[in-house]
Amino acid sequence: MALEDRFGAIAFGFIAGIILDFSPSADSPFGKWALILTIVGYLFSRNRESIGDFTERPLAFVLFVTAGATVTLIIFLLIGLILGENNGNFLNNLKTVFGNGLWTLLFSSILLPIIVKLRALTLTSRERI
Repeated sequence: MALEDRFGAIAFGFIAGIILDFSPSADSPFGKWALILTIVGYLFSRNRESIGDFTERPLAFVLFVTAGATVTLIIFLLIGLILGENNGNFLNNLKTVFGNGLWTLLFSSILLPIIVKLRALTLTSRERI
């Protein structure tokens, strides 16, 4: 649903952010993750048309997801900076964002065939046309 329409992407981003905010391990201000993932959901839905159907261009989709995860962490750090949080030194944050981007690139390319098959199973006959 997040890939089908803009409202779905924004709603899923907000719901995922609220779940992260309720997480006991979250040591950030309440609502920070909801704000960040709502922004990322909006950006993802705005640029969804630029990659087309991800089943036809899997490399573009993998790069799109990797960029989305990287942008999410960068927005997290920027909002933390605006709120006056101590996020650590710049080099450590840069290594974390870069490492997360590499892991996202690796795992999304491995999981993409499974996701495409699961999506095909959930489509109705009208949506397959």
